[in-house]
Amino acid sequence: MTITKQLHTPPRTIMTPGPVEADPRVLRALGTPILGQFDPAFTHIMNETMEMLRELFQTKNKWAFPVDGTSRAGIEAVLASVVEPGDKVFVPIFGRFGYLLTEIAERYGADVHNIECEWGEVFDPETVIHEIKKVNPKIVAMVHGETSTGRMQRLKEIGAACRNQDVLFIVDAVATIGGTDVKVDEWNIDALIAGTQKCLSVPSGMAPITYNDRIEKIIMERKKVEKGIATKADAQTVRLRPNIISNYFDLSQLQDYWSERRLNHHTEATSMLYALREGLRVILEEGLEERFARHRLHEKALVAGIKAMGLSLFGDEHSKVPTVTCVLIPPGIDGETVRSTLLKQFGIEIASSFGPMHGKIWRIGTMGYSCRKDNVLFTLAGLEAVLIRNGASVNAGAALQAALEVYEEEVALSSL
Repeated sequence: MTITKQLHTPPRTIMTPGPVEADPRVLRALGTPILGQFDPAFTHIMNETMEMLRELFQTKNKWAFPVDGTSRAGIEAVLASVVEPGDKVFVPIFGRFGYLLTEIAERYGADVHNIECEWGEVFDPETVIHEIKKVNPKIVAMVHGETSTGRMQRLKEIGAACRNQDVLFIVDAVATIGGTDVKVDEWNIDALIAGTQKCLSVPSGMAPITYNDRIEKIIMERKKVEKGIATKADAQTVRLRPNIISNYFDLSQLQDYWSERRLNHHTEATSMLYALREGLRVILEEGLEERFARHRLHEKALVAGIKAMGLSLFGDEHSKVPTVTCVLIPPGIDGETVRSTLLKQFGIEIASSFGPMHGKIWRIGTMGYSCRKDNVLFTLAGLEAVLIRNGASVNAGAALQAALEVYEEEVALSSL
C-alpha cells in the first residue's frame, strides 16, 4: 500500500502576470465553514459580493456577479449569451487574447472581423472607431490589458463611439481590474469580464462580470424565443435563432440564480465566494485610488531597476500596462535557462511569452498582493545574479540602487 504524503508546496515569490500570490487574508477566508447555498447567511454573502463588485467596476449596473470558472468562463458566458449565429463581431487584436475573443465568438456562430497591430503596440482609438463605422457590427469585443505584450488599450473614446452607434461594447479587463482604473459606466462598457487570479489576489476559479440593461435586454429576448413565448416583434428582433448552446454559461439562468428568486442553476463554489468576498473587502478597504497608486509605484521601481541593470523594455512605453513589465532577453542569453535558475535557486517565478514573442521577452507581473516592495527588490536582485551567472553583461548593483531611489523619493514626497 502506497502512503501519500501530506501536501507540501515549496515557497515561491510569484511575479508572473497571473496567477499571483493570494492575500493571506483571502487564504484564511477559504477555511471558513461551509454554508448551504440557500442559507440566508450565504445569500447575504452573495448580495455583499455583488455590491462590492459594483464598487470595484465603478458601475451602477444591476448585474455584477462571478461566474464559477476561470476568467475564460466569464468571457464565454458573456459571448455565448449575446452572440447570435451570423452576428457581426469586431475584435481588434493587439496580442494573444484578442485571438481568444475571436475564437469564442466564432464558436457561437459569429461573423468576426479583425484588425491587428504589431505586438507591443496598441490602436489609436480613431482607427478602431473608423473600422466600427465601416463594419457596422453588433458587438465590439476588446481586451483592455494584454498580458502577452504588456500593453493597455485606451477605451473611453471607443466606448463612446459604440454607444453613439448602438453597438455593444464588451471588454476583457482580466489583467487590469483592481490594478488600474477601469470605469465601466463612464467608458460606456456594456459588459466587462474580470478574473480573480490577477490583481484581485484571489486563487483562480471565478470570473467576476458585470453587464447593463442593453445586454440584459438581448438575454431576455432570447429567453422568450427559447421558451416559445416571444411576440412577433421579439421573434423578428432575435431572428428566431436556435437556443443558447451552453447551459452552464447561460446568463439568463445565472442571473436568476443571483437574483432575489434564487432559482437553482448550479451549486455555488462556496469557499471561492468567501475568498472573492474577502479579496474585494481588502481592495475597498485599501481604496481604489490608493491601490492604483501602489501598483504604479512598484511598477516604476521595477522599471527603473530593469533599465539601470542595462536591460531594455519591450513595446511602446506610452501604452504600457501598469501591472506587467515586458523585458527583452539579452542577445546570447537563453531565456528559459534564466527563468529555470531563478525559480530553482531563488524561488522566484517570472513568465515567458506567447506567439511571436516566445523566447524574446520575459514578462514580470506586479499585481495585487505580489505587488510589494520586498518582491520587487528580491526579483531585481535574483535576476541580476542569474544573468551574471549566465554570462550576461549587466551593471552590477545598479538595479537595486535605482529601485531604492524610487522608493526613497516616494517617502520624501509623502512626507511633504
